[in-house]
Amino acid sequence: MRRIAVLSLHTSPLVQPGSGDGGGMNVYVRELVSALAQAGGQATVFVRRADETSPGTVEVEPGVQVVHIDAGPPDMPKEDLPQVVDRFADGVSAHLVASELDGHAYDGLLANYWLSGVAGHRLKHELELPLTTVFHTLARVKAETGDPEPQRRLDAEASVIACSDIILANSDEEARQLVDLYAAEPSRVEVVPPGVDHAFFSPGYQGGAREAVGLGPGPVLLFVGRIQPLKGVDVAVRTLADLDRTDARLVVVGGASGRDGPAEERRVRALVDGLDLADRVTFVPPQPHHSLSTWYRAADVLIMPSRSESFGLVALEAAACGVPVVAAAVGGLRTLVEHGRTGYLVDSRDSADYARHVAHLLDDPASATEMAAAAAERSWSYTWSATASRLHRICDDLTLRTLVDCS
Repeated sequence: MRRIAVLSLHTSPLVQPGSGDGGGMNVYVRELVSALAQAGGQATVFVRRADETSPGTVEVEPGVQVVHIDAGPPDMPKEDLPQVVDRFADGVSAHLVASELDGHAYDGLLANYWLSGVAGHRLKHELELPLTTVFHTLARVKAETGDPEPQRRLDAEASVIACSDIILANSDEEARQLVDLYAAEPSRVEVVPPGVDHAFFSPGYQGGAREAVGLGPGPVLLFVGRIQPLKGVDVAVRTLADLDRTDARLVVVGGASGRDGPAEERRVRALVDGLDLADRVTFVPPQPHHSLSTWYRAADVLIMPSRSESFGLVALEAAACGVPVVAAAVGGLRTLVEHGRTGYLVDSRDSADYARHVAHLLDDPASATEMAAAAAERSWSYTWSATASRLHRICDDLTLRTLVDCS
């Protein structure tokens, strides 16, 4: 399988992560298709047009292109996108059929997120193409942590999982969730963790990084991600308040995301003011992805108090830059963070528990240095080339299988 149609309906790899609906999935799609192309494959990423000025096709690099599909108003909110899934599928189908008539047939579909999975499910049957699906987040997992999703998403995920020929899990924990919560067939679940670009994300001189981003001396706690309830920015703020260190500061890199994002940002900023931390909390707008490495290197510790994470790409990037991580003990973070060796995992939502682990890192520089080195070393087992190679093998094997028939 060398020519893959990648479905990414709700977010484009061309969009800057950390703003709007752009996050780790953007990075995942962009880096994965690039690695696939470098390994000799070809990937076309189909996205819904969210900007009237976007060209129909963008040639990203040899072997990688992004095709914008018209499906609903460009400024349509994410919550309304289920209404245009069929229109998106119509546009992708027309492109795939035309390409086959031109002698450039696609070998399979790779759907990202449940919306793309629904489109991919339909296209699989219409075009008789194998379907590989990666969900990135799962509704039943989010419901368990207090973030319920509509029933239509629950039903759609179950349907797509039942008919996907391969389901990619980002971690062993996500594989378990797919089997336990959705009755996925274990033989069709493959664990393929994302990677990190070590050319950008690697240890560096903290003093130079701080000078580059305008930070002075003193302990720096870092939060990187979209501002939305799921990500727990408020826990990071309270962690700073619970530290017995008036010289410490928190830097939040990211912007409001989703329908609840603006309200969550207002709530977090009000919390900062209420705790009298305005002079010690800095909000930084979303940054170009490669620039995040400088912010990681400038920090003493990354805080990641998400309620759920299928993988936790930010934690991996920070580790690659030699920064210990204090993270929630959820999802893929349990695999990425080795408790007591590369960082700490926190089972509760209590900011005092986060503060205790952060304080240990700040008060024991020798231990923090050992953890930083161990985190960077561990990160080398995650590369995008390895991810692409693993996916290539899975897809090649898939061409020899009888496709799942859910009719």
